[in-house]
Amino acid sequence: MVPGIGPARLRALVTYFGDAESVLEASEKELTAVEGIDRGLAKKILSNRNFNKEIQVQLSRLNKSEARIVTFWDKEYPENLKKIYDPPVMLFVRGSLKEEDKYSIAIVGTRNPTTYGKRVTEKFAAELADQGVIVVSGLARGVDTVAHSVTVRSGGRTIAVLGSGVDVVYPSENRKLIDQILVGGAVVSEYYMGSKPDAMNFPRRNRIISGISLGTILVETDRDGGAMITAGTALDQNREVFAVPGSIFEKKSRGTSKLIKEGRAKLVESTGDVLEELRYKLRPLLKDQPVSQPKVQLTIFEEKIFDALSEDAEHIDALAEKCRMPIPDLLVQLLSLELKGVVKQLPGKYFVKCA
Repeated sequence: MVPGIGPARLRALVTYFGDAESVLEASEKELTAVEGIDRGLAKKILSNRNFNKEIQVQLSRLNKSEARIVTFWDKEYPENLKKIYDPPVMLFVRGSLKEEDKYSIAIVGTRNPTTYGKRVTEKFAAELADQGVIVVSGLARGVDTVAHSVTVRSGGRTIAVLGSGVDVVYPSENRKLIDQILVGGAVVSEYYMGSKPDAMNFPRRNRIISGISLGTILVETDRDGGAMITAGTALDQNREVFAVPGSIFEKKSRGTSKLIKEGRAKLVESTGDVLEELRYKLRPLLKDQPVSQPKVQLTIFEEKIFDALSEDAEHIDALAEKCRMPIPDLLVQLLSLELKGVVKQLPGKYFVKCA
């Protein structure tokens, strides 16, 4: 709360004096012995020692939200995050942080994904969750929300990193999703309780998303999208960056294409590509069996319809013509294929093979 004392100076002070309490008890002369602390900053520390009112507000909000503070020096602090250049000194946490969070992979992308982008996100999130990998994202609309939701539905663990206080849900429609995340995962932020989701918070927030993770997967993003900032922070942190290729006609694929073209991201077409690249670091976690779709028995009619479908959306009318089957009969067979998990229905009576 002292102006001019950011994470780096706070770490230096606590490291020098041994604990935070000793910093507040130090004299001006003792404070200026610390690298980066001049007389001006020392005087600010001395004149701002009493924060009782502000502290009580924070503690009250923490208590109300069943949250807590985890500091850089606590055992619970994420192992991967500790290794970045400018880790936050404090994390406000709802839910649980665990040792296994060192096996995390981030999935980020546009707030307005295409149907293809949503399906790719669903596929990667579900398969990572199945392998026990923790999925990290930023709870934003679009790719982030899909990544968290699918991970939860798949029985996996996910961590949401906010650009606001952990007691401020943004976007508001994700309130129920946060409750689901907290059942087995965590919601974290470096911003004070009650902090609003100001635009300036999100670029800085992104370094935590990539910092907690071993690697970051970009699904869809334009060249100036927020996910590109996350890719940049991941590269600065010497972490792996993966990009899923998209359509050359789609604006939302420009960012991922740029990263791949420049050699700053590895092109990935499957979860296996990501896991293979990180296999050494994920070795204690990964199951022996490869990621694969379950094999199911199909009837002759189901097989005919399944073969007529592709990973591009097909309208029911076109599919009926292709299969030479009445629409009512076709819908019965498609429902059976959906229940078997090999076909998915999209809005507007479109159908696709499950990836």
